[in-house]
Amino acid sequence: MNLNDYKGILVFAEQRDGVLQNVGLELIGKAKELAKTLDVPVTAALVGYNVAKLADTLGEYGADKVIVVDQPKLELYDTEAYAQVFKAIIDAKKPDIVLFGATTLGRDLAPRVSSRMNTGLTADCTKLEINPETKGLEMTRPAFGGNLMATIVCPDHRPQMSTVRPGVMQKVPKEEGRRAVVENFQVTLDTSKMKVKVLQVVKETKNKVDISEAKILVSGGRGIGSAENFAALESVAKELGATVSASRAAVDAGFISHDRQVGQTGKTVRPDIYFACGISGAIQHVAGMEESEYIVAINKDKEAPIFSIADLGIVGDANKIAIQLLEALKKAKESR
Repeated sequence: MNLNDYKGILVFAEQRDGVLQNVGLELIGKAKELAKTLDVPVTAALVGYNVAKLADTLGEYGADKVIVVDQPKLELYDTEAYAQVFKAIIDAKKPDIVLFGATTLGRDLAPRVSSRMNTGLTADCTKLEINPETKGLEMTRPAFGGNLMATIVCPDHRPQMSTVRPGVMQKVPKEEGRRAVVENFQVTLDTSKMKVKVLQVVKETKNKVDISEAKILVSGGRGIGSAENFAALESVAKELGATVSASRAAVDAGFISHDRQVGQTGKTVRPDIYFACGISGAIQHVAGMEESEYIVAINKDKEAPIFSIADLGIVGDANKIAIQLLEALKKAKESR
């Protein structure tokens, strides 16, 4: 393998039902940053059916090129079909780096593609950097239960591949009218290898909350003590126009559903304000919220690790302080 044959960065622009997923736009933003060091273009791979119209949006968010693979057989996600498409793109374009979102779909697709390309894959990265000397990609991710951070390199094989969780990277500001070079890429699918047939798509009707999009989060941990005490947090959140989230300990205890979990095994969030109530600040939780603009920590233990990253710390019982905060918010509204 001649490593010099591989140039550029390829990002999977994931779409569902014709709607671009934020993680793809976030990865384009990070790819633009990496590309400056390497002096290479950023290419977005757009796969599906009747999705070509989304190419303009990808250009506005920083993609230099967009490769569109648009076929009826790709309307619904199929692991084998999408893996064939990506292998064909990589074989033809030889990107140096390939990035996927660590979504349900991305986590299914990326390892299949890396296997077919005989290269490595670093999953759930929290940091991506270019080594100034080797120009290789350094992929950092939590290891050993989050007790240390491992930086992984792929010096002998290409492309260098990684998945990144939604919310970890930031989108670049949208540049209205910016256009990417669009290429309609033709792939002949080997349907004999496509063993799965989708008979019906049943969408979940439950209204799940996307905490990764919230501007203000009121998050509870083990120190909240019970599902009933989370009701007080819900009231505070309502007054603030916020959303309630939780640590893994609170989710495991059954206080709240998993879709509200922040952290290494939950979601990564970047709200304007993050209230950490009764949360000790384990590294697994901090990994999911440390990029918040302003962090308010409330904990009885003045030595709790959460205070080391908080902008404002309050030592006390989170349940009592939540009630006092609620009363103060109501009084403030009444006095307006």
